[in-house]
Amino acid sequence: MNLNGRTEREHGRAGYAWSASRVGGDLMGGTLYDLPSGERTFPYHHHRGIEEWLLVVAGSPTLRTPEGEQQLREGDVVCFRQGGDGAHQVTGPGRVLIVSNLSYPSVAVYPDSDKVGTRPSADPDDPDRLNFPRRSAVDYWDGEDAGS
Repeated sequence: MNLNGRTEREHGRAGYAWSASRVGGDLMGGTLYDLPSGERTFPYHHHRGIEEWLLVVAGSPTLRTPEGEQQLREGDVVCFRQGGDGAHQVTGPGRVLIVSNLSYPSVAVYPDSDKVGTRPSADPDDPDRLNFPRRSAVDYWDGEDAGS
């Protein structure tokens, strides 16, 4: 991947429209995002089991963290540790590279919508890659037969 090259794929969901290219190994991976003005990479979130780093390649994206919002500029690097203190959301305009360790299984947490996402593998089509609102949680023993 060339940080100044063309991106390879488009994502067109309103509010999250971007183009991107991915690079990855066995233990680390990264995605280069081109973010138009006002578009975001993903909902505000943090991870359990994953640490991410962001490098601003170009532009002036806005970063939201638990401390609030700040304008970033070309060359800025930010580390998002796992857990709530590492919650983040990036909004364009800008070109950013986000790199992370590829640790599975992991959990994604979305504080604004009070959702949790399971990430059992890198496969986006894994049938156990699920997102659900916390209110739908059940007791550990729910559905278990005491006689089994």
